[in-house]
Amino acid sequence: MRTLSPTTGPGPAPRRPLLAFAGIFGLTVLISGWAAVLMTLAAGRPDQLYTELVVSLCIGMVALVVVLGARRVFWRDSARHSRWRFVLLALLVPAAPVVHYLGLSIGSLILGLDMPDLAHYFTVPRFSMVLFTMLSSFGLLGIVVARERMDRIKLERSEAHARAATVERQALQAQLRLLQAQIEPHMLFNTLANLQGLIAIDPQRAGQMLDQLIQYLRATLSVSRDETTTLEQEFTAQQAYLGLMQVRMGARLAYRCSLPEELRTVRLPTMLLQPLVENAIVHGLEPKVDGGTVTIAAVRNGDLLEISVCDTGLGLDSAPSRKGCGVGVATTRERLQVLYGPRANIELSPAAPQGTVARIHLPLEFP
Repeated sequence: MRTLSPTTGPGPAPRRPLLAFAGIFGLTVLISGWAAVLMTLAAGRPDQLYTELVVSLCIGMVALVVVLGARRVFWRDSARHSRWRFVLLALLVPAAPVVHYLGLSIGSLILGLDMPDLAHYFTVPRFSMVLFTMLSSFGLLGIVVARERMDRIKLERSEAHARAATVERQALQAQLRLLQAQIEPHMLFNTLANLQGLIAIDPQRAGQMLDQLIQYLRATLSVSRDETTTLEQEFTAQQAYLGLMQVRMGARLAYRCSLPEELRTVRLPTMLLQPLVENAIVHGLEPKVDGGTVTIAAVRNGDLLEISVCDTGLGLDSAPSRKGCGVGVATTRERLQVLYGPRANIELSPAAPQGTVARIHLPLEFP
């Protein structure tokens, strides 16, 4: 069964946790590296760049662990527990000296330097570095919160798009069922009315028409409630319908069906040809004294399927009711628009030497 394609696709997928952490980690490394370069330039000692870089990276990594840990403990959901924001910010102030001391100690161990003396740790130069660490921690927290907020917005937008697509798909399916429901009773009521008239004046032909009606119903009821069918099944149903009409019209109606073997399994909307064939009979051949021929043909045109319903009836100029396309053609056009959009169309044109041809172009879809 063909699935309707919504016009609105799903939104962007939320950021994966591993990718989010990788982005924060990379940003922390970048900030720590720039801090090491600035401190080296400020001190005027380029030979200390490597030492400053290692220590700065260690401080940055400790700050990242503290920020992420505190974020998970005190502010798990910024959308619901924003009151914890101030508690977290207040905790980062006294945590900044601890972060700086731990980072400096880890860096000293890596470089093989003496551990900082805690008793003489708080000096004026160190205070400026602690302040920088605190501000950097605030900045990391802001980046973490902003990214998580963006991820949440993307997720909500994706869910909203999915809901909208579901609603649109359900609306399209309901519209298709309504359009399809308009086709079946119209043909059936016309046939039953003709059958009622024949019973009184020609019981034998009425019996033949009833037999043909049974064949038609057998060919269509099995697939009429599906959204799609095969081209072979659609042609079989229209042959049964034309056989039914031939009983009523007698020698005034002839018909031909041309379906290439390679197109028999192509999928298309159910009962798509019924309104066109019925229009050919009702508006083209029935008003004509000597009747005529209906030809149904399918051909492949690149990636498109072209189906034509041609009659040798009165033609568009002699049948005013056909100029407006009628309910059947309008319904077919609406179904094609709903299912395929601009990729499918239907057109009416005069047939040579006389009559009308209705051509449907739609995407070629194999099972």
